[in-house]
Amino acid sequence: MDNVDMNDLERRMNGAFDMLGKEFSGLRTGRASVNLLDNVVVEVYGAKMPINQVASVSVAEPRLLTVQVWDANNTKAVEKAISNASLGLNPQPAGTMIRVPLPGLTEERRVELVKVAAKYAEAARIAVRNIRREGMDTVKKLQKDGKMSEDDQKKQEDKIQKMTDSWIKKVDDSLAHKEQEIKQV
Repeated sequence: MDNVDMNDLERRMNGAFDMLGKEFSGLRTGRASVNLLDNVVVEVYGAKMPINQVASVSVAEPRLLTVQVWDANNTKAVEKAISNASLGLNPQPAGTMIRVPLPGLTEERRVELVKVAAKYAEAARIAVRNIRREGMDTVKKLQKDGKMSEDDQKKQEDKIQKMTDSWIKKVDDSLAHKEQEIKQV
């Protein structure tokens, strides 16, 4: 009897959850954090690159980020990427340096951030479900090819479903925690 590699499914679901954690770290409440711009992608040299590959981000003051663009020709592209990142930021260029003041969190902005967090969480749930579907398809194929009994198929499917439910719960708990953090005044 062949088996589905449960460790591989677990590792991939964990990867989806870790990615969610990285995305959440970019959603900052109140204080500036260099992670705030981690998800910003800049279009330069005919390719899309993470901002940390074209500039360095630092915290100048509790409510101010500075972005030092390494190539002056990319300043406009970096500024545009920050503006379009749906983070509610207004970059202010000064040569190759871009100042990014963080607005105080209004109630409206908090609601907006909660929606962004929910969007990230939903993407993580979808990733976990896609991994589950691949696992289930593999189990069905093994059973259909006669490499697994129907009983073993059911057991494997139950294991995969329990693993999926566990990771979805972790995503939901993480989202609830992030929402709490965002709504805290």
